[in-house]
Amino acid sequence: MASFVDRVVLHAAGGNGGNGCASIRREKFKPLAGPDGGNGGDGGTVKLVVDANTTTLLEYHHSPHRRATSGTQGMGDDRDGANGGDLVLTVPDGTVVKDLDGNVLADLVGAGAEYVIAAGGKGGLGNRALSSPKRKAPGFALLGEEGETAEVELEVKTIADVALVGFPSAGKSSLIAAISAARPKIADYPFTTLVPNLGVVQADQSRFTVADVPGLIPGASEGKGLGLEFLRHIERTAMIVHVLDCATLEPGRDPISDLDVIEAELAAYSGDIGIAGGRVPLTERPRLVVLNKIDVPEARELADFVKADLEARGLRVFEISTASHEGLRELKFALAEVVEKARAEAPAPEAAPIVLRPRAVNESKFTVRRLGGETAYWFEVRGTRPERWVKQTDFNNDEAVGFLADRLAKLGVEDGLFKAGAVAGDEVRIGDPNNAVVFDWEPTLQTGAELLGGRGTDLRLDQSDRPTRGDKRREFTERMDAKAEARRELWTEREAGHWTNPEDS
Repeated sequence: MASFVDRVVLHAAGGNGGNGCASIRREKFKPLAGPDGGNGGDGGTVKLVVDANTTTLLEYHHSPHRRATSGTQGMGDDRDGANGGDLVLTVPDGTVVKDLDGNVLADLVGAGAEYVIAAGGKGGLGNRALSSPKRKAPGFALLGEEGETAEVELEVKTIADVALVGFPSAGKSSLIAAISAARPKIADYPFTTLVPNLGVVQADQSRFTVADVPGLIPGASEGKGLGLEFLRHIERTAMIVHVLDCATLEPGRDPISDLDVIEAELAAYSGDIGIAGGRVPLTERPRLVVLNKIDVPEARELADFVKADLEARGLRVFEISTASHEGLRELKFALAEVVEKARAEAPAPEAAPIVLRPRAVNESKFTVRRLGGETAYWFEVRGTRPERWVKQTDFNNDEAVGFLADRLAKLGVEDGLFKAGAVAGDEVRIGDPNNAVVFDWEPTLQTGAELLGGRGTDLRLDQSDRPTRGDKRREFTERMDAKAEARRELWTEREAGHWTNPEDS
């Protein structure tokens, strides 16, 4: 079972906004006292936050689908719906957020750094908020918007000061165990280390972290072995330490050739060095060479033989033994010296600038295009506001459809359709082609709202057809007169003998 995961694909969804409420206040002696429908609550947002106590993405490897809670529906009596809670996902320091095409969206460095993956949907307005002097009692409310959905790739790049690189079984794990409190797995076979290990080293007053990267082999930058999976973990380190095995028995290998192979792989590796939080290219960072396993007599001889050649290249060379701890003290202080120098030369961290992206003055609010052929064609309307308004509309409510028609006409969609060549009866689609609202366009925009009465009126409040007191008096008089006339006709027929039984005569 995996215990270290440094790359996952996360599927996130923001919470949906709650629907607005259409309600009429009822009070004593005022059965229709006006709209009091509350707004729906906003949906929760999914965001990433760097946490110092999080070291792996294992949790998201097992549960890659995450959704924030939705807002609740508005209610009558001016009660707004509750907002959905934000979903905060903690990630390790040094996490890079990319889209599925490999584009970097965010580089999260430093505790507290955050990035919003999927925003929650806005809650719909209730009829209280939709009321106006012209529309005093709307009989509808707006629907809540759906939350955003996103698929992103999370990639952890270990933040350490020193990176130990070298062939498998060169002694990197033994070295980090000897100079720190880390206890990585150590065995006498290659590729013992399957995940990067971190250790904290104390050298007098200096403290720094060392990363043990799984062994590299020729072709690691192209995906061979484990190198490609973990080369990213050395991108943020201040220096690179080559751990060379002086006691290897493999034919064709020696410290000089091993160094050349690893350097070639580092140069060929094309990591995201240019992203925020990165450092200088790998080939330009400080180098230090460690000749390991000098406790073996043959290895000590080989180390003494190649040391001069390595120093001729301008490299500092240290002969050590992780078994006897020979040379480790000098190595630690040399590492501390380079790390402290790199920290002193590093630019002071600056607060991330606030980025403002104002809309262009001439930015179009929507676009209208004619698509299709000569006979089978339609008009497509795209734009942030028209598409959002369509999603907020309850098409089972005629007055809500009429309100949408008014908004679109005020925005200029009708004029845009005229300019695009649309005529009555043409098919119009608003929104994404895969989920668009389709209707036959009528330039006059005759909708249910016009049939219900004047704009902004509600038949529940319309008292124009209520009979007056005089109307009721005339109706009562006419009804009584009709009854009296019916009684007179019956009495006249009786006196005329129309009701006489022939058998009695």
